[in-house]
Amino acid sequence: MYEGIDTIVLYEELAWEDLLPVAWVSVPGTPEPALLVHQAERNLRLLQAASALEEYGQHEKPDENAPYAADIMRLDFKLNLLLDLVGQILAANQPRPSPVPVRFNTKGAVWRAGSAGARPRAGEQGFVEIHLRDCLVQPLGLYGQVIDSGADGRVKVRFAPLAETVSDLLEKLAFRRHRRQVADARNPRRS
Repeated sequence: MYEGIDTIVLYEELAWEDLLPVAWVSVPGTPEPALLVHQAERNLRLLQAASALEEYGQHEKPDENAPYAADIMRLDFKLNLLLDLVGQILAANQPRPSPVPVRFNTKGAVWRAGSAGARPRAGEQGFVEIHLRDCLVQPLGLYGQVIDSGADGRVKVRFAPLAETVSDLLEKLAFRRHRRQVADARNPRRS
């Protein structure tokens, strides 16, 4: 039976799909190994922060028997509100690209480049920078090569192999996002 949600796939693997600010930074030649190690460490910290900010318990009904459940829910709401406000301030003070539909996973990314600026060309190497959340200052930066850059603005990039820790965390986040979308499709009143 069809449940109203399609699995989002890219390069035959589960992918994260969202409307996010995306930028392409061209890098002539292959970056220095030290730069790639530094970028992997930044990506790992960023993905750990994104994972910590996920709102896992938001849809679950609180345990009424827990003595401080209502207080914890109020604190959680206030903390989320504070993070959203800080994110808005950061976004206003640090220019970011306009959000575009993007689909990405550990293998690559596909997005529709905006009309501003030059589009990457097929064969070009560089970093895809994806801003996961407003309250996270740094973007996720993944090195790869442009596979296709169509006249319609669609850009497809294949990533260089990622560090195992970065790859594992990115896969987990994509899976959690997919699982939440399936749950929301099955029970639309929870949203």
